[in-house]
Amino acid sequence: MSMPEVADGSAAPPHHHAAAPRRTLTSGPTGLAGALLTGAVIAVALGVYGREHQAARRPLYTLGFSSPLPMKAWLTTIVVLLVLVQLVTALWMWGRLPGVGGGGPVVAVLHRWSGTAAFVVSLPVAFHCLWALGFQTTDARVITHSVAGCAFYGAYAAKMLGLRVKSLPGWALPVLGGLVFALLVLLWLTAALWFFTRPGIPHV
Repeated sequence: MSMPEVADGSAAPPHHHAAAPRRTLTSGPTGLAGALLTGAVIAVALGVYGREHQAARRPLYTLGFSSPLPMKAWLTTIVVLLVLVQLVTALWMWGRLPGVGGGGPVVAVLHRWSGTAAFVVSLPVAFHCLWALGFQTTDARVITHSVAGCAFYGAYAAKMLGLRVKSLPGWALPVLGGLVFALLVLLWLTAALWFFTRPGIPHV
């Protein structure tokens, strides 16, 4: 989920030498179109699977929480915090933090690993939602959450592929990264925040 790491030929942050070299796929508009198409296919495939799959309608695991609801709410909150670290370190590496210069190798490593950790932490939530609940359409909040969940992984895939596109347009990675972040916030608002504001439900 690393925000501004760019592959050969693209605009790069001042300390891009700290990032490991990446293999490129293809270049320019063709590569970007391929990344976007792949992301769209993944998002649609998740939605179709969630809709057509016979949902288990039972908890698969709780990871020590009292039920799946607090598990998903807290894990999603952790993901949001990790992505905020991504955002701050991305701005740092690009020299966009007021009064702070470009970040060095430590910031680049923190940026990369906070993104990896965020993706890994999100997986138990995504798997439980798809397998146990499926793509639900009971009300506007639930529909929004279902669509945002599928779109999030599609946007994430497009962004990660975009990192490996040579001569990617300078606007592409910030836009894809912003889309990933916006969808994650929407997921949190329509599930975790909703859960934390419900009275009478155990929150751990």
